[in-house]
Amino acid sequence: MIAPISHPFPPDGYGPWERVCHDLTEGLVELGHEVLVYAPEGSTTSAELRPTVPAPVSDALPHSSPDPRLWEEFHVATAVADAVRSGVDVVHSHLHVHALGYAPLLPVPLVSTLHGSAWHRPHHLMLRAFRQEPFVSLSDAERNFLPELNYVATVNNGIRTEDFPPGPGGDRLIFVGRMAPEKAPDLAVEVARRAGRELVLVGGIEAQYAEFFRREVEPRLGGGIEYAGPVDRGEVASLTGESAALLMPLRWDEPFGLVVVESLAVGTPVVAWKRGAMPELIDEGVTGFLVADVAQAAEAVASVAVLDREACRAVAESRFSYRVMAQGYVEAYRAALDGFPADRQR
Repeated sequence: MIAPISHPFPPDGYGPWERVCHDLTEGLVELGHEVLVYAPEGSTTSAELRPTVPAPVSDALPHSSPDPRLWEEFHVATAVADAVRSGVDVVHSHLHVHALGYAPLLPVPLVSTLHGSAWHRPHHLMLRAFRQEPFVSLSDAERNFLPELNYVATVNNGIRTEDFPPGPGGDRLIFVGRMAPEKAPDLAVEVARRAGRELVLVGGIEAQYAEFFRREVEPRLGGGIEYAGPVDRGEVASLTGESAALLMPLRWDEPFGLVVVESLAVGTPVVAWKRGAMPELIDEGVTGFLVADVAQAAEAVASVAVLDREACRAVAESRFSYRVMAQGYVEAYRAALDGFPADRQR
């Protein structure tokens, strides 16, 4: 398992792919598989940790100012060389396209989870060059970004539902996500205003989107609209569990949406734009509503009270548990092994 190294493994706060990779690893260990994890020093896992770099990039930057790309290249090279020496059956990369160049040199499959990579057009050069390698999509919708890749499975992200206990609900709405244009927090504010509800916005502000936040979100704060900033996982669970609904406005075709699954786990239904993976994650009229615009979203908010919060929780446990995710990846690994060319095997 080649983990991302942008954030701690597992992360305390933001770090969705580190979290998914960590929880997947725990699920595989529970299923009885031997797993080697290549991650920064100080990482925590039930598998065998093989550290590659002294710290995650987010922790190291203030101190030694590493070049993040060089650290990532060193991380991948170190992991691949050690994995081959160790005789693993499958190498699984969570690093978008950055390990793909090693795939033809490996005597075992390199399985790559896209994690939204195919949406990023600059990645298409690498993805197309290695399109015959085995890929896993997070949703069937994610495949629309680049249909020609060799998809061996679609495996939904899973979470540890025990970390997201059911909440009591409430009248307030919540938005959880990066304060970025494609995530559309400004549209979440418009929905709340139309619906006459209070709203809390939760998520970080990346440097490249600071101006977007200042221009489109900050002036809309106040009058029941609050920006809580980035908060830890426990606080996200608590705030979401005390909300009537999670708002998921979108200006892009979201390939998954981990916050949707986390919201369902605490029993909070979701009002989402009908884009990307949302129709695959949300059961219309059961765990939330799919809408086309702000006006429809405001109308849907008025109806979320009739939805069964226990049903939302049940769906999270049955479909989006990290254990379900782990079993899905076992099947993906088997498919990758079955399709691996004989002339590249040991």
